[in-house]
Amino acid sequence: MTITSEPTKAPSKIERLKAESGYLREPLLSELANGSPQFTESAVSILKFHGSYQQDNRDNRQKGKEKDWQMMLRLRSPGGRIPVPLYLAIDELADRLGNGTLRATTRQTFQMHGIAKGDLKEVIATIVRHLGSTLATCGDINRNVMAPAAPFESGGYPAARQLAERVADLLSPEAAEGAYLDVWLDGDHSHRIKPVAAVRKVRQQQAMGAVFSGDGAEPLYGGTYLPRKFKVAVTVPGDNSVDLLTQDIGLVAFTDARGRLKGCNVYVGGGMGRTHNKEETFARIADPLGYVAGSAVMPLLQAIVALQRDHGDREQRRHARMKYLIHDRGIDWFRQELGSYFSGALLPLKTEPKSKLVDYLGWHRQGNGLWFVGLPVLSGRLQGELKRGLRDLIATYQLDVRLTPNQDLLLCNIGGSQRNSVRAALAELGYSHPEAPAPLARHALACPALPNCGLAVTEAERILPAVLDRLERQLETIGIDRAVLLRVTGCPNGCARPYMAEIGLVGIGVDEYQLWLGGSPDLTRLAAPYLQRVPLSALEPTLEPLLLRWKPLSPSQSFGDFIEQLGAAAVMELLAAPVG
Repeated sequence: MTITSEPTKAPSKIERLKAESGYLREPLLSELANGSPQFTESAVSILKFHGSYQQDNRDNRQKGKEKDWQMMLRLRSPGGRIPVPLYLAIDELADRLGNGTLRATTRQTFQMHGIAKGDLKEVIATIVRHLGSTLATCGDINRNVMAPAAPFESGGYPAARQLAERVADLLSPEAAEGAYLDVWLDGDHSHRIKPVAAVRKVRQQQAMGAVFSGDGAEPLYGGTYLPRKFKVAVTVPGDNSVDLLTQDIGLVAFTDARGRLKGCNVYVGGGMGRTHNKEETFARIADPLGYVAGSAVMPLLQAIVALQRDHGDREQRRHARMKYLIHDRGIDWFRQELGSYFSGALLPLKTEPKSKLVDYLGWHRQGNGLWFVGLPVLSGRLQGELKRGLRDLIATYQLDVRLTPNQDLLLCNIGGSQRNSVRAALAELGYSHPEAPAPLARHALACPALPNCGLAVTEAERILPAVLDRLERQLETIGIDRAVLLRVTGCPNGCARPYMAEIGLVGIGVDEYQLWLGGSPDLTRLAAPYLQRVPLSALEPTLEPLLLRWKPLSPSQSFGDFIEQLGAAAVMELLAAPVG
């Protein structure tokens, strides 16, 4: 009897492209010098690993004419830290070679927009020479590692920030870093990231056992890297500024009385992206995996990455995130399979205090006689007089910048003798009371969407101010003085994490949005979809029956909790109720 094995499926186009790219060099390197204002589709796929997306300004599209091609560039900044030299460099680059703006993202880094293809090499080389990088901030690889932005020098915050930086170094690619420097700095490898000894020791394990990819040049990732993007966040117990459960890996760091890392609660399998009308795609919050001792945290992380590398779906990109692997196989299978990659102990979770979305706005003692101030920045967009004024402050007082996952900005390392001068300068920029922005705007998020994002089907950032004004007026008219967590995206990919909001608007058509309701203010519960198409013009009458029912309830009950307790059937009945 002849036994025939099932034929091996041919690798997908993107998998072949990654394998043939020379560790992410080609065809990007060749196309940089060809004089065309745009990259080909193949080069764009590799460009993403280098931190850039090709876009065109859709406001400038004209029939029969070349698109207004430009590049979006994203920085690598673990925990949101932007040193002074780097901030001043990107501020100048944005004015000279970009569209004059910087945008703080929901992953705690800056994006630059409007860069011409011919200027991209100068921009990236300048960033690297000023202590920055853009490597692996996009693409099928571990992306910017998040952590609480506050520069507190006490409690578990220093340990969490340090862990985020070490995780970023641990999971950075080896061969691709060389390719990155070859492409953008003509082979000047003096700018290679130099991990601390503790990280180098763990990275040596990447060439051993099941964690080893089989590729000596890229021992953790291999030549095809991961099936899709991968996201990690670190926080301290009770601080959910990082939207912990939306990450592929979420770490809650426990420390001893001296602030030294004792261990972490570990959560796995979160992710926001989905596709309209594809029910097999969905937003998901992470499952608890267990508690791991501090010495085993980094070995565990690279083991999880290796497991996803080997078992993630490389045939269907929509199904390639780790959340689908865990959903399909189950957390018990995942925990058992992890034993092939990780020899340490996974213990039951440690008890955590109730989490809270912390934003650090206003003035705070940093420690060691220093202060920091948190500034609300709607949608993270710095431009015009605000951008110029912040540059002057940062340059004059040499203030480190830290970005929050809420797209706000912290000015850090302010000396006691500098406080009054900084406070006066901020007041001139409109920040007389940075601790007290409008309640709805305080935690509202929107993705960039139009005109630059090629995936957007409608507006998000540009309509957010008007939407907030409209909802504030509606709440005032009804007599509600409680805030609601609102997030808006121009497509279903979830960059502003709308599926965790109390009210999520997800673009589905021109000026039309899916309505998601019922997330929690502490970001621990998914919202649910209720209406498939709500015209933006009909937002207030759509929400009014729900708001009227919520109004007389206890002031301590959030809108999201009200939706959850009311139940889907009753919510739908109210959404269908006529107004007036």
